[in-house]
Amino acid sequence: MILVILAVVVGGGFYAYKELMPPPEQKTLGPVYSTKKVIRGDISVGVEATGQLNPSNSGGLTIPGDYRSAQDIQMVLDEYFFKEGDSVQQGEVVALLAAPSIHTKIEQKEKELQDKINQLSNLSRTPPEEIDNLNPSRGITIYAPISGRIMNLTVEQGKELELGQSIALVVDDSKFIAKINTFKAEFDNLELGQKVTLDFSYFNDSCEAVITEKNPNRIMHKNPGDEFASGFVYEVTLSGDNPGLVQPGMKASMIVTDDDGNELRLNNEAEVLRYADESRLMNTTVKAIVTELHTNNLSVVSEGDPILTMSGTDIQDLFQQKINEIRQLRMDLDDLNTKKTQLEIKAPMDGIIAAFHKQVGETAMPGEWIGYLYTVKDMRIWTQVDDIDILNVKQGAPVKVTVDALPGESFNGEVGNVSTMGRDVNGIAKFQVEIKVEGGSQLRPGMQAKAFIDAGSAEDVLLIPLEAIFEDDSKPMVEILDENEIPRITEVSLGLMNDRYAEVKSGLNEGELVVTGSSADLLPSQHIKDTGGLLPSTPGDDDDGGGGGEENSK
Repeated sequence: MILVILAVVVGGGFYAYKELMPPPEQKTLGPVYSTKKVIRGDISVGVEATGQLNPSNSGGLTIPGDYRSAQDIQMVLDEYFFKEGDSVQQGEVVALLAAPSIHTKIEQKEKELQDKINQLSNLSRTPPEEIDNLNPSRGITIYAPISGRIMNLTVEQGKELELGQSIALVVDDSKFIAKINTFKAEFDNLELGQKVTLDFSYFNDSCEAVITEKNPNRIMHKNPGDEFASGFVYEVTLSGDNPGLVQPGMKASMIVTDDDGNELRLNNEAEVLRYADESRLMNTTVKAIVTELHTNNLSVVSEGDPILTMSGTDIQDLFQQKINEIRQLRMDLDDLNTKKTQLEIKAPMDGIIAAFHKQVGETAMPGEWIGYLYTVKDMRIWTQVDDIDILNVKQGAPVKVTVDALPGESFNGEVGNVSTMGRDVNGIAKFQVEIKVEGGSQLRPGMQAKAFIDAGSAEDVLLIPLEAIFEDDSKPMVEILDENEIPRITEVSLGLMNDRYAEVKSGLNEGELVVTGSSADLLPSQHIKDTGGLLPSTPGDDDDGGGGGEENSK
């Protein structure tokens, strides 16, 4: 039994020794190299960044005009046509103001302006539509207000005409007006429109007249030479055609014909008071010089014929004053009409309404902000890129932008400004990058966005893995394993690089083997085991690598 136990222990110990002890170290003549072929393929480089969407352009919704120019106009916010979050187009009316007093002021100014124009038109005999072309040095011409005969013309050419001075009397002596006092019985037998005969003893002739007015109010009557009144009478007014000899102050007997054809002569005489129409011309403007007389005393003129022209510095000053008044009224009216159009608050650009600051019914002044809007057609992302990737970010580089709120959709963008100086953020240098985004109506400021910045791409170029590259004296180098499995170092010129490959512009040829690792790089305690992938089996036994290239291990 003891012998059996000893045999088992010795046998088990030997077996354990054989199993647990490592095999003898394989001896090599030199380092073992891992290599990959220089391949030809395509490469693209990009930088990922995140940030919030921000509107690149915003505008204020302001009440048009300058607050200093509308102190006398009270405006009230009357109505909003949109709500917060609505999209609007440039020029659309967003809100409406109410200013009741402005319409009254416009009507008053328009009436005042028209009155001033009519005054100057009448004064200068210039049509209202030609007032703007009026020449103040032309002076004032006074015209006959009615057709008739010039009477009592007292002014002379070259003489000064005082303000308020009488110029002449223009009378229409084709008709005359007379009056007669009648007794009660006579008055009752007379009718309006009744034709009567006036017998003038001055020229032994008579003329026809018509009763135009009967005054029912009686008045006291005195006979000529009597001290006291002899009774009551009633006034009757007559109008007759002037045969050419009737003048104011003349008296005539009045004869009426009754229904039986009998002529009755009234007790009292009719007296001619005046001609039917007469107008006195006076200088009602300013002191002036009579520069021209266009007619003479007792001449017959028609309505609108010139009587005289007067001029002088006072007239020029008067014209200029009235022209200035008209201009000022027009300016005031234009200002009021401008303020009237400013009752509409319009969107200054296409965008989305962000907020309103005033409630309907609140008072508002020109220039005051009532809200603001932003545009989503052109947005911005301000993000940070670390110092490793910043060299791949160029101004103007295209960008693809996605947002979490809109899965499956992407928006085009472009790199704007790139900071030339980094800032330390938790021990890492970060560079500020601006990304311009071509937005859409679904985007909103504050949305979280992801941006892929295109740092460049190249097709059909030489590519090597990044692990093959090292630096010597700040120059990019690689090791090449020749056909005799002897490595040599060569300098390369690199182009684009991503997280796996680098573009080789010069220094290598397609198919050459670049060293990506060596057994000389292992620590002394590490050993190389033949796993079937690291050590070669037979020459030319190649395995296909990823990324469009080939990978060899030696």
